[in-house]
Amino acid sequence: MSNIRGRGLQANALGTFDTVVMAVAGSAPAYSIAATTAVLVGAVGLASPAALLYCAIPMLGIALAFSYLSRIDVNAGASYSWVGRTLHPFLGFISGWALVISATIFMVAGSLPAGSMTLALFDEGLADNTALSTVVGAAWFITMLLVVLGGARLTARAQLIMSGIELTILALFAVLALFHTGNARAFDWSWLGFSHFHGMAGFASGALVAAFYYWGWDVTSNLSEETRNSRRTTGLAGLIGVGIVFLTFEAFTIAVNVILSSKQIAENDANVLGVLGEEILPGWGGKLLIVAVMLSTIATLETTLIQVTRSLFAMGRDRTMPTALGRVHRTWNTPWVAITVVGGVSLAMFIASNALGTVGEIVSDAISAIGLQIAVYYGLAGLAVVVAYRKMLLKSPANFLLGGLWPLFGALFMFWIFFESLGELDTAAIAIGIGGLAVGLIPMFWYWRQGSDYYRPARLDASHTVEADYVPDGHTPEDSRAYEGLSTDF
Repeated sequence: MSNIRGRGLQANALGTFDTVVMAVAGSAPAYSIAATTAVLVGAVGLASPAALLYCAIPMLGIALAFSYLSRIDVNAGASYSWVGRTLHPFLGFISGWALVISATIFMVAGSLPAGSMTLALFDEGLADNTALSTVVGAAWFITMLLVVLGGARLTARAQLIMSGIELTILALFAVLALFHTGNARAFDWSWLGFSHFHGMAGFASGALVAAFYYWGWDVTSNLSEETRNSRRTTGLAGLIGVGIVFLTFEAFTIAVNVILSSKQIAENDANVLGVLGEEILPGWGGKLLIVAVMLSTIATLETTLIQVTRSLFAMGRDRTMPTALGRVHRTWNTPWVAITVVGGVSLAMFIASNALGTVGEIVSDAISAIGLQIAVYYGLAGLAVVVAYRKMLLKSPANFLLGGLWPLFGALFMFWIFFESLGELDTAAIAIGIGGLAVGLIPMFWYWRQGSDYYRPARLDASHTVEADYVPDGHTPEDSRAYEGLSTDF
């Protein structure tokens, strides 16, 4: 596949530890728990821990798919490139577009709580003021936009500070929750079983929300062109990230079931974690967890900006979107045009969302819509790895299980929850989710007619790929260069 030759992203900017931090920050543990728990409880009630558990198993399959695919094709577009070179370029474009749209919608779903949580630190009453939350959220969003514009190293340093404080606070409260005495109900092992789901449709709607919880760890793949030893590091960091956030999500979802009543959850739909903190540690607890949520939300705005801008950069470079999106800043080595465009569009959507309702209502519809789009591009990546490694699956049990069977199960699970949940979601969520995907058909067919080389791909075949030797962090060859999106198979 030929691509636009030009200035590349900054190679070797991130190490293994940086990339693991980005994976955890991408899933935004505190934000996901605070913003999504009420939605999950509304969908499946006491089965929330079970929904997260049973979604973690196929999600690990998708993380394995990303890990195996990143070994044979280093590309900032990640699933956009992999799916296009294995299944079909149209499906590859839709995969990339699903990420772009879901990430852009998240700018609204994420910026509002960032503003709301910041205000809650000063006055609980201000947290529900949508207009004021919009102003403060927009200020945080612009700050993160500037950090992302400043380069991968600056982004990683900011993440280390924000996520470090966030995870320290969460770990403290996870321990304190074990010793909490004023329980709303006793722990029940059935919360991890199937008995609390209302049929398969109920399970599917819960799994769709759970997919949103985990979403974001794959930012490591979008950073592959800027990561040392990326063929090894990006996939490993994604797997570690999924493991860390799974344990965090389970601990806090069980704590919510034990400590909070259904009424408390319903009345604090956008601030469940703050209420939980107040119950566990009256006085300071709520404030500390609000700080964790605020930092988590701001951190995940940053990783989401990276995902969408790197995806658009890859699309611009391949001429499947305006070529200007593929331009890289001479000083910062970041796709500055893509960052500027995403910033402008997201801010416009964010301000327009004022007319849609309260913070809780906006976040609820956005989470469900994003869940549909996540299921599409994760599912396609799960199929792509099976096709790419088809000639190698029977060469070892590890290849068969980790590179074939488990990712295939993950893909089928994602497609199943997509179709099963359509009957359960409200009209607004479906319109945002499916409508957002449908809009992508316009640029897809336009640039296909323009003759982009992306639509005549070099097929991705793992059996023909030479994997790069592992080089420890700090021993980078002097002649290493930025990847330019060229195919990595010989």
